Amino acid sequence: MILDSEPLLHSRALYVEGKWVSPVEGGTREILNPADGTAIAVVAEADRTDVATAIAAARTAFAAGHWPATPVTERAELLVRIAELLDTHRDEIARIETLDTGKTLSESHTDIDDVIAVFRYYARLAPTAADRLVDTGNPEVISRVVHEPVGVCALIAPWNYPLLQMSWKIAPALVAGCTMVAKPSEVTPLSTIALVELIDRAGAPPGVVNLVQGSGGVVGAALTDNPDVDLISFTGGAATGATIARTAAEHITRVALELGGKNPHLVFADADHDTAVDAVLTGAFLHSGQVCSAGTRLIVEESIADDFVAELAHRAARIRVGPGMDPATRTGPLVSEEHRAKVEAYVALGISEGATLITGGKRPDDPALESGSFYLPTIFDHCRSDMRIVQEETFGPLLTVERFTTEAEAITLGNDTDYGLAAGVRTTDPSRGERVVRALRHGTVWLNDFGYYTPAAEWGGYGRSGNGRELGPGGLAEYQETKHIWHNTAPKAGGWFTDT
Repeated sequence: MILDSEPLLHSRALYVEGKWVSPVEGGTREILNPADGTAIAVVAEADRTDVATAIAAARTAFAAGHWPATPVTERAELLVRIAELLDTHRDEIARIETLDTGKTLSESHTDIDDVIAVFRYYARLAPTAADRLVDTGNPEVISRVVHEPVGVCALIAPWNYPLLQMSWKIAPALVAGCTMVAKPSEVTPLSTIALVELIDRAGAPPGVVNLVQGSGGVVGAALTDNPDVDLISFTGGAATGATIARTAAEHITRVALELGGKNPHLVFADADHDTAVDAVLTGAFLHSGQVCSAGTRLIVEESIADDFVAELAHRAARIRVGPGMDPATRTGPLVSEEHRAKVEAYVALGISEGATLITGGKRPDDPALESGSFYLPTIFDHCRSDMRIVQEETFGPLLTVERFTTEAEAITLGNDTDYGLAAGVRTTDPSRGERVVRALRHGTVWLNDFGYYTPAAEWGGYGRSGNGRELGPGGLAEYQETKHIWHNTAPKAGGWFTDT
């Protein structure tokens, strides 16, 4: 076990070529606590010159350094050391994450545990990912398929799960032998800064991991429009993802995109009522709905809909909204005033579209919460699939309710989306459950559960939810090139041009 209790946060610096450095132009950004609007840190803000320097450092570390050729067992040992340091600093990083994102402290602790699990998973997986022998039918030929690091990676993570989403990128990229430039969201960068400090302490070679903070419009654009980047891994909004894909196409750069979802939760009449209500509430309102896989689209069988929705509304109105550091809080604020305004606009849109607002739809009345970006859990009943609040990713505590009468109708509604990230199905009929989960075109489908994942299973979506996969063996493969080596052990003249 590595013991390291030195406090974290080089918040006023970038991390380039193994050193904490100031931005060329000295830019900074104030980071606010969404629970009360107070400043919690001032972080360095990079510009395009800083990004170019970081990419150059990563390129040099890949082309002239030893990391790509380091035995995979040694790369895996680095991941183990990082996991140990994360465990040592678990409480400190959880506190940083809660202050930065607003989520409850218990959620942040769960996130850190999941991050540790991801690093440990890839440390175990990579040394077992053997090359493949191919039978050519010729005993004199050894034909091998091998995997090599893809190169320099631009890793761009979102603001809602900043540390978790970044770990899904850094861990496989590191163990694959890649070098990288990481960019956290400018809204919630603090836990990623802390992670990079630990990566430095764990002994990552200079230039292998680089960190630049700043806006998507400046830093993100500079990262994704650079021919020295071999792969872009981006998690965020669909519009930004489309822009990245177009830019990457100019350089024929590989991209892996996780672009969110509008995730249906199908509840059949035979589902266990209490557990279904509990799962729908958690799926919709955990982290105030600021979850790419949030089940914010309830599709419930008509025969139970009135009672089911009434119970949902009753329990949603009792959810304790408050600061994430308060142990009594069950869901925290939205990430910013700007984001709350977007959610409020969607609520106004839902009313104008004719949906029935049955609970929430406003800011809390508690004067103690006035300075934070809080919004009450909100439910709209009697929604139609053509409503924008049903089709667009609202990314807030906003649940829409649609109704169905047949299994076929439920499947049609569940697939009536441009997205395809995740879905849930609740039924006590095993045959129906299997039919429905196989018919739904979503990257993850939960049957009688919702929201859980394991580092060993791939994560990603269909349609506008993106392309590529994170986690699992597929998540490692994203950071690898596949090479075929044909070895003729007894070469002889082919005789094709015997007449020349």
